[in-house]
Amino acid sequence: MTLRSAVVRPATEADVDAIADSELHNLGADAWSAGLVAEGVRGALPTVHYLVAEDDSQGDSRGETTVVGHAVASVVDDLVELQRIAVAPSHRRTGVASALLEAVLALPGERVLLEVREDNDGARAFYAARGFVELARRPRYYRDGSTAIVMELT
Repeated sequence: MTLRSAVVRPATEADVDAIADSELHNLGADAWSAGLVAEGVRGALPTVHYLVAEDDSQGDSRGETTVVGHAVASVVDDLVELQRIAVAPSHRRTGVASALLEAVLALPGERVLLEVREDNDGARAFYAARGFVELARRPRYYRDGSTAIVMELT
């Protein structure tokens, strides 16, 4: 599938349910609750930025678009921590993750850090192709006991 028309923008309260659904379907046991998502989107967590990607080629009869992915990043001083990128299975390998990452990289900061599951070869390759390098490993980081690889882009 090729991406027809996607827009990345800051999330609004109207996006909370879509983001919470994306968390659940894409991240399973590691998903954040709808309450935590709502706090972040409302701005209760001042360093956190929620972004959504919408496919406006799938708009409904009222012209509303479909959220097909989201990203979450925290910015403190010169450090951007990418906490999440999740894309609907129907929109993977269409440029949505790249567009979300581009938007995160546009946030003010000189370094970008992220954790990725050691067993997620696709995500590791995605980040490596964009210049991220392995910095460290965090054993038993995820709820299922999987190791996280910390990656950095400077």
